[in-house]
Amino acid sequence: MSTATRIKLSVMMFLEFFIWGAWYVTLGTWLGTTLGFSGEQIGITYGTTAVAAMISPFFVGMIADRFFATQRLLALLHALGAAALLFASIQTTFGALYTVILIYTLFYMPTLALTNSLSFRQMQDPGREFPGVRVLGTIGWIVAGLVVGTLKVEATATPVRLAAAGSLALALFCLTLPHTPPQKTGRVGWRDVLGLDALQLLKNRSFAIFVLGSFLVCIPLQFYYAFANPFLNELGVTNAAGKMTLGQMSELGFMLLMPWFFRRLGVKYMLLVGMAAWVTRYLLFAYGNNMALAWMLYGGIILHGICYDFFFVTGQIYVDQKAPADVRAAAQGFITFVTYGVGMLIGSPLSGMVVDRYAMTTGAGAVLHDWHSIWLVPAGGAAVVLILFAMFFRADSQEGRP
Repeated sequence: MSTATRIKLSVMMFLEFFIWGAWYVTLGTWLGTTLGFSGEQIGITYGTTAVAAMISPFFVGMIADRFFATQRLLALLHALGAAALLFASIQTTFGALYTVILIYTLFYMPTLALTNSLSFRQMQDPGREFPGVRVLGTIGWIVAGLVVGTLKVEATATPVRLAAAGSLALALFCLTLPHTPPQKTGRVGWRDVLGLDALQLLKNRSFAIFVLGSFLVCIPLQFYYAFANPFLNELGVTNAAGKMTLGQMSELGFMLLMPWFFRRLGVKYMLLVGMAAWVTRYLLFAYGNNMALAWMLYGGIILHGICYDFFFVTGQIYVDQKAPADVRAAAQGFITFVTYGVGMLIGSPLSGMVVDRYAMTTGAGAVLHDWHSIWLVPAGGAAVVLILFAMFFRADSQEGRP
């Protein structure tokens, strides 16, 4: 891969995740604080990404890979996404905003797979070259959070408009990317799109437990994505969006350390550490405050590196190891459908209902929450999954060890 191509792919990844980081982190604060949406409405709105994650495999597998050059399709999707985000920023009612955000996520979520596939097509050795390109995506997310936090616009529609501007910029930039024509031909069915050929792997008891555990842990996971920023802002944490980027910074560090941990822990204990980090994060949030115990809030944020890398990245590696070569792509698609799709779709309204359960209105009309009780719910759910996973999951002693 030439230096010019590497730079273009890096810029693409930077903008791809700058867009997501700009609107996604602080959306709940805008919806709850300014528009007055309930917790359930906020959770359901965040669930649009899960709906799109379930539909995206159909789009990518049955349409994108067979009829369009990837860079042109990316340009079109991001241009439409920019228009949708701009329109979303002027909505004030739940029904209208939910509909527009759902339309936007249907444009955006397929681009996650398309940017990866375009990158792989340009590389001679993806295993060696891709991490150096993909890391720019995490940096893009960090920059977006720092910009939003510095501007102090978390409770406004400005982050959504910033994401719209980034989406338009990426749409134009995609036209400069290397030409990447479609590769696949012939008919394809739902089994290919949803990765149903991977169901044969469920005959393996440990793999079935892994899938079930991944699904269950993604339900309490949505509490963090939808309500961490509103929680921090309600506690009076300044520049909450900027400080939440500490999670992505730790993600970078732990990603570099993963080979070292793999050699010493293997797959099972890596997954357990990842699950335990989710439990610990929620407990830190439950008992922390913005005074003497502010360190707990920062600790919960910084744990994102372990939460994400040790569970999700390790899980992807485990799936790749367990699946035969001819169904690896199907297996990855299936686990994504189960976790980011079904798991988070269930977690979205559930998290919102819990937040509403512990909401209270002050005499001045402001809505406050019993965050201690709220965070104990996902902590308890994640702890149950952790215990069951530790009891029943088995992995070969050398799985995950280079």
